[in-house]
Amino acid sequence: MSKKTYGQAINEALRGEMLRDPNVIIIGEDVAGGHGASGEPGGVGGVFGMTAGLYKEFGPERVLDTPISESAIIGAASGAAVTGMRPVAEIMFVDFVGVCFDQIYNQAAKFRYMFGGKAKTPMVIRTAIGAGFRGGAQHSQTLHPLFTMVPGLKVVIPSNAYDAKGLLISAIRDDDPVIFMESKVLYGQSMEVPDEAYRIPFGEANVVREGKDLTFVAFGAMVPRALAVAQTLAAEGISCEVIDPRTTSPLDEDTILESVAKTGRLVIIDESPPRCSLAADVGAMVADKGFRSLKAPIKAVTCPHTPVPFAPNLEDEYMPNPRRIEEAARAVLGYR
Repeated sequence: MSKKTYGQAINEALRGEMLRDPNVIIIGEDVAGGHGASGEPGGVGGVFGMTAGLYKEFGPERVLDTPISESAIIGAASGAAVTGMRPVAEIMFVDFVGVCFDQIYNQAAKFRYMFGGKAKTPMVIRTAIGAGFRGGAQHSQTLHPLFTMVPGLKVVIPSNAYDAKGLLISAIRDDDPVIFMESKVLYGQSMEVPDEAYRIPFGEANVVREGKDLTFVAFGAMVPRALAVAQTLAAEGISCEVIDPRTTSPLDEDTILESVAKTGRLVIIDESPPRCSLAADVGAMVADKGFRSLKAPIKAVTCPHTPVPFAPNLEDEYMPNPRRIEEAARAVLGYR
């Protein structure tokens, strides 16, 4: 086992699955990767380098560079999936999903249902999410609530390199459409990742840190921030449990409810605006199914209900940060 970055883990999962199954193809804008290089295909591998080297190894029939048309990418991937291929379609930034949302929520997500379970749609839509990358309001959103509310879609948000590889392999082998959301600020973070293939099941949360006084539920890039606050509070003798759901659809409600039953306190950290967010969804679920376990009101730490600012100091304050998470934790711990 060697150390790999989040981005390297994604690339390794793609390559391994393409070697294993000739039906796995990659389709998207600049996935061949000529941009910024000598002009030859395969030089870079997408705007974030996630598909680097794959064009040269598998060729233009399996790594398909497309025009700048998200609707064409997802339309082609949906059609390929129902006819036996396993496409991995890349939407560079989740902010562009409005262009192709009909193909996702009104077509691919409904094929299995409309055809009585006889149709399979084994497609993965990879996309980059999140602020902190200085991308401005149109390249920095975290839109997982949009996909989570659509029946028929599976939604994955890995928070580290190990999970990124295992969850992407599971996504590619799944027979339903999967939205695979990659936090841009995590691409360079590294940890030990097995060289061989492995799968992480959907709908099974990871208890990243065990505790008894307070439960943090955090998604994607917010998991390391919740862990940092948990470590700060541990120095004062406060024991925080940190839960990473890994997938928002399906959502592992049981692990969250079991944790709240143990700690009696819940803080949810979600990098999306507060209205109709995963923080609101998880909070409502716990209030409904775990109310008797609560010793204090549920707190949510989210982005404000505004577009993502471009000014670096404002963007840093816009995102849930350790200071805001710690303030919410102390408010819940201090409730009488």
